Amino acid sequence: MNIKEIISQMTLEEKAGMCSGLDFWHTKAVERLGVESVMVSDGPHGLRKQDQEVDHLGINDSIKAVCMPAGCATAASFDRELIGKMGESIGSSCQHEKLCVVLGPAVNIKRSPLCGRNFEYLSEDPYLAGEMAASYINGVQSKNVGTSIKHFAANNQEHRRMSSSSNADERTLREIYFPAFETAVKKAQPWTVMCSYNRINGTYASENPWLLTDVLRKEWGFQGYVMSDWGAVSDRVAGVAAGLDLEMPASGGMNDKKIVEAVRSGKLDEAVVDQAVERILTINEKYFANAKPDTPWDKEADHLLSAKIAEQCMVLLKNEGVLPLNKADAVAFIGEFAEKPRFQGGGSSHINCFKTTSALEAAKAEGLNVTYAQGYSVQQDAATDQMIAQAVEAAKAAKVAVVFAGLPDAYESEGYDRTHMGMPASQNALIEAVAAANPNTVVVLHNGSPVEMPWIGKVKAVLEAYLGGQAVGIATVRVLFGDANPCGHLAETFPIKLQDNPSYLYYGGEADEADYREGVFVGYRYYDKKDMDVLFPFGHGLSYTTFAYSNLRLSSSEITDQDTLTVTVTATNTGKVAGKTVVQLYVGDKESTVLRPVRELKGFEKVELQPGESRDVTFVLDKRAFAYWNTQLHDWHVETGEFAIEVGQSSRAIDVCGTVTVKSTVKLKKHYTKDSIFMDLMADEDAVRVIKPLLDNFRKVFGGGEPSSEAAAEAVTEDMGMAMLNYMPLRGVMSFADGNTDKSMLEDLLKALNEL
Repeated sequence: MNIKEIISQMTLEEKAGMCSGLDFWHTKAVERLGVESVMVSDGPHGLRKQDQEVDHLGINDSIKAVCMPAGCATAASFDRELIGKMGESIGSSCQHEKLCVVLGPAVNIKRSPLCGRNFEYLSEDPYLAGEMAASYINGVQSKNVGTSIKHFAANNQEHRRMSSSSNADERTLREIYFPAFETAVKKAQPWTVMCSYNRINGTYASENPWLLTDVLRKEWGFQGYVMSDWGAVSDRVAGVAAGLDLEMPASGGMNDKKIVEAVRSGKLDEAVVDQAVERILTINEKYFANAKPDTPWDKEADHLLSAKIAEQCMVLLKNEGVLPLNKADAVAFIGEFAEKPRFQGGGSSHINCFKTTSALEAAKAEGLNVTYAQGYSVQQDAATDQMIAQAVEAAKAAKVAVVFAGLPDAYESEGYDRTHMGMPASQNALIEAVAAANPNTVVVLHNGSPVEMPWIGKVKAVLEAYLGGQAVGIATVRVLFGDANPCGHLAETFPIKLQDNPSYLYYGGEADEADYREGVFVGYRYYDKKDMDVLFPFGHGLSYTTFAYSNLRLSSSEITDQDTLTVTVTATNTGKVAGKTVVQLYVGDKESTVLRPVRELKGFEKVELQPGESRDVTFVLDKRAFAYWNTQLHDWHVETGEFAIEVGQSSRAIDVCGTVTVKSTVKLKKHYTKDSIFMDLMADEDAVRVIKPLLDNFRKVFGGGEPSSEAAAEAVTEDMGMAMLNYMPLRGVMSFADGNTDKSMLEDLLKALNEL
């Protein structure tokens, strides 16, 4: 298909029409020119394909499909290969269902535990989110089906999401909220990008040329088309000009007419419309050229794959020797989630599963000695006295009691945020009662984001299952009974209480203004900087074996910001069973002129080791591993200095560390004024040479010579004098130079300084 030739034959009305959907899920066709319609589907952890009564919040039924673990779970796997296989499975199902694009992955940063959509998102850390997203995208697109990475950008709350302005400074956007998208674009080239509902510093994402054109296309090299989130368009003409190619869903022709009118009035260049149409048709043609509707979709096989993925994602938060369970022991499964697990979130990603397997069902299929007590009612959000009494009796009769708890559907969903970080009071009361009845109590959590755990000191073990997909029951039983060794690690910090979260005071904003006042200090970047106690740190995850890291080696002790540094560490399984460990590499600037986190994740690898086995793990760090976003340069910048290289099993469990000196090849141009203080001048070696005569004179005034009396010596010591000099502006020379300095001399001094 010669796309440019086809576009040249389209009428302006046809071209404008191509820039919006035909209906809720399809793009438009131009039959007279052979342009076919394509269909997209909600994702990202399975297909929510709707053919009949359509909606965007999962209210109406979609086709029977397979629900894989949600983003909150898959990110905890820290396993690029695993999430790539999940993407391949979803890509194949898209081919079977004649779908051009699956809407995902969702990579918005977890700024607060309250975000109602956190269950879809990957991490509080942009490096981890970007790496996992790129692997998912490459997996899906290896099947010649597109993805739509979302929601670009700074969409970190559901509250007022269609009108609120995410107000963040340049450095915060570049270091925290952009990198996951940037990594995915550069490493995987998603076929499409979905812009978010919100405004960014006052401008809607759907009509933001800096966001959609300057950053996404010109800087990062994005090649596909940009689509709107459903209903995210405010000003369609401004959106086309900014780089928003496809409006979804259909606008009933209203916005198509506005595009036509804008072109005919000269307000919008028709070439911009042509470009948008070309981008859309290029992606559509890529799908049609490789469409394989005869691709088989083995849902049963995918069900088992979903279970395999889920077991690799579960995080063992706590274990005081009670896990793994002995298959010969009597075990009580307590809590409605054991029979009816919560395994996905509400809203547009909600999958109509062709089957589910609960933990109770899986245990019975294995012939395990398991009894069941409901414990609480999700529908009533309550635990009656009778329910708790039955649960206590079941717990007393068993060797181990396993309470299945977490957050009901109503607690977290697309469309609204949580109001607190607590679990239902009924479930907390149940856990307390069961733990009092049986000292060997285990809690399995089904939730999409962190919860407070007031009972944490009263239970022997906690297994975070997150929202593990439709086969979560199989995975849970395998992990509990030791057929699978837990190997997930937290992709987010669990604070002790909500008030500890760095965005607590500002989250949600005032009216339609949401200020990101915590800046770059999101998640562990904040908690580690404050050395604050947390419930469980970022990267934390236990195993049924133990691991140790040793023998850290750096390829050099000194590099420039143009070089790479190779870091090698030895990982050893020091326990008695095989297991997987996530080797996490963090980098921290030991002394910086800007506020920076203590450490930032810059590398990770998941490694499987047999008992006693050791293996070297290697990382390669480039400039970005050491850089911060410099708002003077509007670019990434590395300051000359020492950087800590730390390798550990979480951000709070560092096993080995080393130091490398990085030299900057970029000299920042400094501009001095009469208000520049001497401390800043003296930090600049070149400036010191210019002001040396002044420094010598001030040392005489503030610190030189013999004091006239003992009282004078106590009043102004040499240290005190130099401290006063540090904070004195350059204009101070006019006041402390005995009339020997005039305005022209100060101007000459500034000229010399600014010519350095």
